[in-house]
Amino acid sequence: VQLQASGGGLMQAGGSLRLRCVASGTIFRIDDMGWYCQAPGKQRELVAKITSESSTNYADSVRGRFSIWRDNGDNTVILHMSSLKPEDTAVYYCNADIWTQRWLPPRNYWGLGTLVTVSS
Repeated sequence: VQLQASGGGLMQAGGSLRLRCVASGTIFRIDDMGWYCQAPGKQRELVAKITSESSTNYADSVRGRFSIWRDNGDNTVILHMSSLKPEDTAVYYCNADIWTQRWLPPRNYWGLGTLVTVSS
């Protein structure tokens, strides 16, 4: 199983970016999917998470500015980031709990990350 993230880049403050993560490989089912970020010198932290029933959870710092949704048919999770701030600058990682077989417990997977840089 692989998680491939894309969509990062350089954006001015106030702008928008959309991150996309696709899970591929032997997949029976995907439970929670989410995005985490890690800024230089800081720990990785949750940005947003979405359950298989599309219930969402956001970090206080992004609530109202970022939106997360998923396409279960394509094993994809999207993070739309708007009203970007310089403090949003970080590497963003895709994360998912994935069942590879019905009889095996789900495992947690991480993507390699995509860099988002917001200039002031």
